[in-house]
Amino acid sequence: MPPMIERPSPLYEQLSFRWFLTFGPRLGKVEPGSPPPALAPFETLRIERHERPGTLFGTWFPTTEEARGAVLLLPPWTPWGRAYFHRRGRIPALRRAGYHVLTLDFPGRGGSGPVAGFFDRDVEDALRTLDERVPGLPHHVWGISAGGYWAHMALSRRNGVVGAMFEDVSPHLIEWGGRLMPAARPGHVVFRNLFSRSYRYFDLRNHAPCLQVARTGYVSGAEDPGVHPPDTHDLAERAGGTVRIIPGAGHLEAIKIAQDQVIGLALETFAAAEAEGPAPP
Repeated sequence: MPPMIERPSPLYEQLSFRWFLTFGPRLGKVEPGSPPPALAPFETLRIERHERPGTLFGTWFPTTEEARGAVLLLPPWTPWGRAYFHRRGRIPALRRAGYHVLTLDFPGRGGSGPVAGFFDRDVEDALRTLDERVPGLPHHVWGISAGGYWAHMALSRRNGVVGAMFEDVSPHLIEWGGRLMPAARPGHVVFRNLFSRSYRYFDLRNHAPCLQVARTGYVSGAEDPGVHPPDTHDLAERAGGTVRIIPGAGHLEAIKIAQDQVIGLALETFAAAEAEGPAPP
């Protein structure tokens, strides 16, 4: 297994991430909406952050079936935060299969605290909540776009998660930004040269071979302007994962066009990971 990528120093991390967010996509502020009654029962959770100020917020959706595991759902960088998962069937399908579900608001979204460095530490904080709430059950991660991006970094150094599912994940946020926001490219060039350690840490092609999970699944759309099919195949090959490219789908559209395929791959990945057991340390 390749060596893990060295994390930048705390100060370097803070400065580089602030610079990146300056040239990143702008999102409006949306109040977090309550889950619809169809998703009851559910419970709002406060998630303590380790070594960072403030708290995170999540929603706990317990299964009413015999529990076989728990899944952390990580949303894309959209104004709706964890409310993104109130649609498209992921939560009901997971619960029917016997999984408890935890959704998360990243810093700066919903009720969660302020941005304080890279979000992979916040993924770790949410995973600690799973450890505390349902110890002894297999844990999985399902990340969409930015959620899957930060999950790669956390899972490249963490044991205890057995399966991971990724939708629409770019191998590098700076490359993704350059494709979608040409006007911001000069700022990205400065980032690459001024914050070279963070640029290297941001490259998921360095993290994917180090994922500490037994099985992975990758999905993206054939028409995604920011995440091209070769990107998805490359990450999956490095992680030893299974790939689905959905024809006609743009960014965040694979679940709309091929819901059964996307959810089916996630459930297959998690079941295979449980049968195989945790990846070796």
